[in-house]
Amino acid sequence: MASSRFSNHLLFLSLVISYLMFAFSGNFNEEFDITWGDGRAKILNNGELLTLNLDKASGSGFRSKNEYLFGKFDMQLKLIPGNSAGTVTAYYLSSKGSTWDEIDFEFLGNLSNDPYILHTNVFSQGKGNREQQFYLWFDPTADFHTYSILWNPQLIIFSVDGTPIREFKNLESIGVPFPKNQPMRIYSSLWNADDWATRHGLVKTDWTQAPFTASFRNFKANACVWSNGASSCGANSSWISEELDSTSQERLKWVQKNYMIYNYCTDTKRFPQGLPPECIMSWLHHELGINYV
Repeated sequence: MASSRFSNHLLFLSLVISYLMFAFSGNFNEEFDITWGDGRAKILNNGELLTLNLDKASGSGFRSKNEYLFGKFDMQLKLIPGNSAGTVTAYYLSSKGSTWDEIDFEFLGNLSNDPYILHTNVFSQGKGNREQQFYLWFDPTADFHTYSILWNPQLIIFSVDGTPIREFKNLESIGVPFPKNQPMRIYSSLWNADDWATRHGLVKTDWTQAPFTASFRNFKANACVWSNGASSCGANSSWISEELDSTSQERLKWVQKNYMIYNYCTDTKRFPQGLPPECIMSWLHHELGINYV
């Protein structure tokens, strides 16, 4: 009898572990639709791996089956190795319509041995122009790394392998639009942008290196799924009020000090009439210790 109970416990435990592993790794067949590319996007290994390909004729892309209104999203990417100049691998959240919301990771390719540029942006009500760009502290083509977006009513946090690189707070109280009312899908695409992607378009795509391939795995969404005009959140929704603790704030400062290469909040030439209000609030917070409104 005791042996039977022990066996049942082992069976239950193995089922729980299998479920958790499945929930963490995701399945591209179940979670995503390939949306374009005429066969250049492929789901492999029983749904555990997705590859996007780009050649001179076309790129490729996919999107999530679900729409989400807030959540914490992880995806592991391995970027195009070698000479990737002119290419862009995009991974982002976006809604529909002319006044769409969007939260962007874009990886701008480069010549061999030159670093990728990680480009981030936040759109609200169809307006973006909130770019921050970074180098990475590792080779993103050598292995998979986790790129994460935390989006809740208070803030958006971009993270790489668990290290926050950017925080965009909800400052609607001072007139800064914040994406919070429109459900968004997850999208990804690989495409040619050699008119601007590498050194502002000076370096063109070398098509002798094609096809270019970016790989994706281990998608995880702990999020509120939008369906029939309402959202449904999972039991584990502590992320809904998550903020950066003091340790994470220090890691964020480390990244921005050592790896940020462009920040719209310091581009006074671009904003001759004055920096956007969120930039001023960020400066007051980080330089003078004054908290956000």
